[in-house]
Amino acid sequence: MMEELVKYIVQNLVEDKDAVNVTSREEEKVVVLEVSVAEQDTGKVIGKNGKVAQAIRSILHSAAYKETKKYILKIK
Repeated sequence: MMEELVKYIVQNLVEDKDAVNVTSREEEKVVVLEVSVAEQDTGKVIGKNGKVAQAIRSILHSAAYKETKKYILKIK
């Protein structure tokens, strides 16, 4: 569910929607979500001073509030 949420958000930020790929790996009680986008769209996902990436992390944290797992977002 969290993968789809992040993918939906990122696809609405970038121009090349087909290049968006979200993978996850679980390490104990931590789930790492790795987002990869086309090279020209990387800046749009990170944003000025990382504000867009931080906003995505905040949404992810809010969506996972009642779960026992912690989610970490990494942008490749």
